[in-house]
Amino acid sequence: MVSLDLYPRRIVCLTEETTETLYLLGEQERIVGISGYTVRPPEARRDKPKVSAYLTADIPKIEALHPDLILAFSDLQADIVRELVKIGLNVVVFNQRSIEEILRMVATLGGLVGRQREGEALANRLRENVERVRAMGAALPKRPRVYFEEWPDPMISGIRWVSELVEVAGGEDSFAELRSEGLAKKRVVAPEEVARRRPDVILASWCGRKVRADQIASRPGWEEIPAVRAGRIFEIKSSIILQPGPAALTDGLEALHRHIAATALGPETPGRL
Repeated sequence: MVSLDLYPRRIVCLTEETTETLYLLGEQERIVGISGYTVRPPEARRDKPKVSAYLTADIPKIEALHPDLILAFSDLQADIVRELVKIGLNVVVFNQRSIEEILRMVATLGGLVGRQREGEALANRLRENVERVRAMGAALPKRPRVYFEEWPDPMISGIRWVSELVEVAGGEDSFAELRSEGLAKKRVVAPEEVARRRPDVILASWCGRKVRADQIASRPGWEEIPAVRAGRIFEIKSSIILQPGPAALTDGLEALHRHIAATALGPETPGRL
């Protein structure tokens, strides 16, 4: 029997993926505050106090919740973390950028709340889903070239886990050489270079902003890109692909595969967002 007194009981999650993971582990009662950007699971958004955005947080509100653990993500939240540590709060910062690191985060978080076995089991289920889709992607008759756009102005290509998932899903990332660049400014791509690489399908996820297929298609010099000619420009919601957690390895991956498989197998008929 695990003594709950040994593990944190009042947790604040500053990004969505740790919230979703704790719910999947059945440990949602430990959560006392979440990011305002949280949409998964919907009951978290409904039931839990919102205490932060992505780059900002309500420090007094967090302090008033008396958390014994705060979970943060990446260098982008370093300023928030600094303020929290200065007032004596315990903070764990994850920095997962790849599929393997996402799985490790899930298992580690299980251990942090005294559910190591359950965390490992969840990580293994997520890995099994990745391998299931990988086999489906490998069975496609060709590997379509994919341009994944994380932001339109400037144009930013997909971060590492997205690039890896594109390949798992059966595609070829047009800018795979940039995947290891953690900073978005180092993944900025030129419109003419995208056109030169001639992607077969364009997938976009503009965080907090609706993707405009017509805006993408009308970029100068893009009319001859195969994806534009065929109308294969699709949005993937940021909540299922740009959060480095369970959603990306399930719903996000399956959305990638759906569009990539349709490109590999189907007629060149216009797609819709």
